[in-house]
Amino acid sequence: MTQQRDLLLVPFPFSDQTGKKVRPVIIVSTDEFNKNSEDVIVVGVTSNISKNRYTVNLTKSSLDEGTLFTDCSVKVENILRLDKELIIKKIGRINKDTLIEIVNKLNEIIKK
Repeated sequence: MTQQRDLLLVPFPFSDQTGKKVRPVIIVSTDEFNKNSEDVIVVGVTSNISKNRYTVNLTKSSLDEGTLFTDCSVKVENILRLDKELIIKKIGRINKDTLIEIVNKLNEIIKK
């Protein structure tokens, strides 16, 4: 079962919808939503480290499970509703503190 905080590999669409590339994502939707939906809500992860206001740094210490081969950034503004059948595989799980940081950034985006 997919759970909030899972770090997954999925085919993530380009923002201009011209194609897709396999990318890591983090599930931000609640476990209740994930249980009752064919979809999950995710945010994108990239190895292009940026200091954007809406990014969260992701390091090895951000994970409860799995391994990162390089530090990454969570692009909180890259939100996607994704069919669970598109999930390629689970590669890790972020810790609760990192999820809280992501949710706080999402709240900044929604409130503005």
